[in-house]
Amino acid sequence: MAISDTTIKAAKPLPDKSYKLSDEKGLHILINPNGSKYFRLKYRFAGKEKTLSLGVYPETTLKQAREKRDIARKQIADGVDPSENKKAVKESRETSATNSFEIVAREWGAKKVNDWEDKNNRSKRMLERNIFPWLGSKPITDILPIDILNCLRRVEDRGTIETAHRVLQICGQVFRYAVATSRVDRDITPDLRGALPPAKGEHFASLTEPKDAAPLLRAIDIYTGSFIVKSALQLAPLVFVRPSELRQAEWAHIDVEAKEWRYLVTKTQTQHIVPLSTQSIEILTKLQPLTGHGRFVFSSARTPNGSRPMSDVAMLAALRRMGFTKDEMSVHGFRAMARTILDEVLGFRPDFIDHQLAHAVRDANGRAYNRTSHLPERHKMMQSWSDYLEKLKVGAEVIQFKQIV
Repeated sequence: MAISDTTIKAAKPLPDKSYKLSDEKGLHILINPNGSKYFRLKYRFAGKEKTLSLGVYPETTLKQAREKRDIARKQIADGVDPSENKKAVKESRETSATNSFEIVAREWGAKKVNDWEDKNNRSKRMLERNIFPWLGSKPITDILPIDILNCLRRVEDRGTIETAHRVLQICGQVFRYAVATSRVDRDITPDLRGALPPAKGEHFASLTEPKDAAPLLRAIDIYTGSFIVKSALQLAPLVFVRPSELRQAEWAHIDVEAKEWRYLVTKTQTQHIVPLSTQSIEILTKLQPLTGHGRFVFSSARTPNGSRPMSDVAMLAALRRMGFTKDEMSVHGFRAMARTILDEVLGFRPDFIDHQLAHAVRDANGRAYNRTSHLPERHKMMQSWSDYLEKLKVGAEVIQFKQIV
């Protein structure tokens, strides 16, 4: 005979053994000595007697247990073992959880992105703000191009189209990592090519007038914050590399005797040489006792062993503390400062300057110059540039001239 909810509630445990209250069609409830009550389905499949767990009372009601029993009996009639099916569903859910977009993205970041653990890491912040709230828990295999586009539209609606393009690039890197680790078959982000309006190109504030650059240089010299950050800001105008390249500079790539810094430009995947002036060598020499034992020249204050570079916002934050607003100066702005003054004030050849900025420069036949092109002349240019900035900083009257090189 069928049991009732009242019967189950009234059932008392025995002190030394479990016992059953039978319902219909193989369903019963097991009463344990500790008072727990488990719904079970007894059935036969492929000639073997089996038991399927259907839940714990009262979290699972009698009505729900009967519904689960009926589903299981239908599976048996269709030739499906309900126990094996339950196991497969559980494994599928666990696999989906480990293959969610957020799990894959954070795994990619931890393995591929420098300083990923820093709370201010730009790539992580972009994903956490623009992608994870909507797609983070979704299996990466289930994500469609339109899902990513919907997230990008939200960014675009805030009026930041450049950020939308950057978020798309980061998603593409996550998908390519997922392909490499056999989570998905292909990167779907190229399907969105042309879906966003063209980026206008981000404007980096810069002080390009010598009279405006002088106070900035003096402010850096008297900065009272981190010595590592101060050293990075002192070197930034002298070498005018991209901010990410500066903060990730490695001691192993610097040749003090040759006065050169050689590294791979990640943006273009090309080798680059930065001639180091006497002033640059002096900055590095003073910093070496502090960070020379580690990998990075400008190491993070949070990693005394020097295994991580400083935060990507450290220099920018220092500029703001010195009173330079976002409309006046950015860390990237040191490149525009050098490009403008070297050309318009000091008169160095534009191709020398572009080489030093690691821009693509081609000869008359359309061939790309290699990294050593005009290296002696670039050494002279970088020393002249440092000398000019030093005189500018101390307030000397600097004669502006067109130099012939």
